[in-house]
Amino acid sequence: MNEERKIEVDEVDAVPKPPRARVEVETPSKTFERKRDYLAGFLAEKPAEPAAHGAGGDVQAAIVETLKTIYDPEIPVDIYELGLIYDVAVSEDGDAVVTMTLTTPHCPVAESMPGEVELRVLSVPGVRDAEVKLVWDPPWDPSKMSDEARLELGML
Repeated sequence: MNEERKIEVDEVDAVPKPPRARVEVETPSKTFERKRDYLAGFLAEKPAEPAAHGAGGDVQAAIVETLKTIYDPEIPVDIYELGLIYDVAVSEDGDAVVTMTLTTPHCPVAESMPGEVELRVLSVPGVRDAEVKLVWDPPWDPSKMSDEARLELGML
């Protein structure tokens, strides 16, 4: 099947010139009016309501505040400032997932701490279900502590 393809070509003598762009000279009063309209629209806009669920929502903030009430039994610092909480995620349905670690796998509260975290998170209004994921990678080290925790432990 050796079909020969032909390209049709229209020959023209001339092409009309495109219209030239016209730039209107602005006076300072026109420029000022445009800026004032923009500013009025900007100031009239209402801030978006923060979502109750999801990242940065009210429920997530309440969970973080609750986690700050749980203290490591060996170190007088809460588990959030200690850097044991890696992530707090809340779905639109109110399901919370807390990813955390412990200072060492041989920590005396390795069996009880995740359960306590789960119970405390379940007590937060707006949380339907809670899951605690205990991870060892990345391993915890003192660099994960907040400045407040370091100050409390005399490490600053």
